[in-house]
Amino acid sequence: MFTRALSFFAAAVFSLSALAAGPEAFEGHDYTRLKQAQPVATGKKIEVLEFFWYRCPHCFQLEPGLNTWLKTLPRDVQVRRVPAVFRDDWVPGAKLYYTMEQYYMLEHTLVPTNRLDSLHRKVFDAYHLENINLNDPVVLGGWIAQQGVDRKQFEEIYNSFSTQSKVTQGARLTTTYAITGVPAFIIDGKYATSMSMTGSEARLFEVLDQLVVKARAERSGKKPAK
Repeated sequence: MFTRALSFFAAAVFSLSALAAGPEAFEGHDYTRLKQAQPVATGKKIEVLEFFWYRCPHCFQLEPGLNTWLKTLPRDVQVRRVPAVFRDDWVPGAKLYYTMEQYYMLEHTLVPTNRLDSLHRKVFDAYHLENINLNDPVVLGGWIAQQGVDRKQFEEIYNSFSTQSKVTQGARLTTTYAITGVPAFIIDGKYATSMSMTGSEARLFEVLDQLVVKARAERSGKKPAK
């Protein structure tokens, strides 16, 4: 619980620091520009990719602050979570996320963000606070049923070809964007940043905000205001 308390404290610090604009993001330090821009899947909306791993302690600790930041995003920005895959033992977590995503799409046609986000956070807690091995399909089946999810339907999606295809696509994105660690962020297929680059959680969100503004200006053909 101490770790979780620190996470909520970090979120509180973020909410205060977000009130003040930070110094201009410095290319090569706070972020890097990709050598080759990649297409986005969000159409007219600015895409922010979050690469994560459920068993990553840094991703877990970032969640409260990230959720706070997500609530501040303009309507022309869309965040897409991508479970990174570096090794075979990262695959179960990726399958779990994509299964949850598809489950709610089947149940409700459109993903009810609040319910998916709630279950997403519970998965982090299961791994990091409750020491539940959700990589074990049997353990996962019992746990998911306790969350009010139809176990049979969930397991069918988990073992489906479509889920495996999504995992493969996520792994391909991890390689395409040369992701070497998580959590990591790609903004509009052009810019990469991470907390290891920015040095702190609060600074990460400042840089993300600035890169969103930068991407918006580039889409419109205008220079971002200083």
